[in-house]
Amino acid sequence: MAKKGRLLVISGPSGVGKGTLCKILMDRNDGIDYSVSMTTRKPRDGEVHGKNYFFTDTETFERHIDEDGFLEYACVYGNYYGTPRAHVMEKLEAGRDVILEIDTQGAMLIRKSYPDGVFIFILPPSLRELRKRIETRASDDQDVIERRLGEAVKEISEAAHYDYIVVNDDINDAAEKLTGIVTAEHAKVDEDIDEIIDRYKEEFGS
Repeated sequence: MAKKGRLLVISGPSGVGKGTLCKILMDRNDGIDYSVSMTTRKPRDGEVHGKNYFFTDTETFERHIDEDGFLEYACVYGNYYGTPRAHVMEKLEAGRDVILEIDTQGAMLIRKSYPDGVFIFILPPSLRELRKRIETRASDDQDVIERRLGEAVKEISEAAHYDYIVVNDDINDAAEKLTGIVTAEHAKVDEDIDEIIDRYKEEFGS
């Protein structure tokens, strides 16, 4: 029987490099999948059902809500977004880790509905460096950049509620730390320990 996978809940401010770190982590470990969210918004060009999102209608989404079918969900600008419980649990039960890249509000909802998750917050080395990254990757107006930085400060204030903090100063160092966290989580003593000990005892007595 496969050992249960870990739900890796990863948060951090916009521009901190969460997506890049998650990609590196998945490239290094073929036992990790991305969580696919469900949404009621229409698909954009190039988006694939079941890969980018599970696209559905409002009636179906709300039925899932009534059936407690989401680990978390929210309504954003008139469209629902949520993390389907069954999809995630199926992968975890099969022994696969699942990455859920989500904002702090969603992460705290996950904490309530699935406390066994591994909660990791990605920090920038400084707000000055975060500003530089945001300015480099986007052509936003200054007021938009300031608003993003303000949101970043609010998100960073929630970092104390996470299990691990990774500072993304150097992308390779940060990826090593993230990989180390996953390795350590799989080495933790868990509900399978009695079964493991019994196997050694049986081997000794054979």
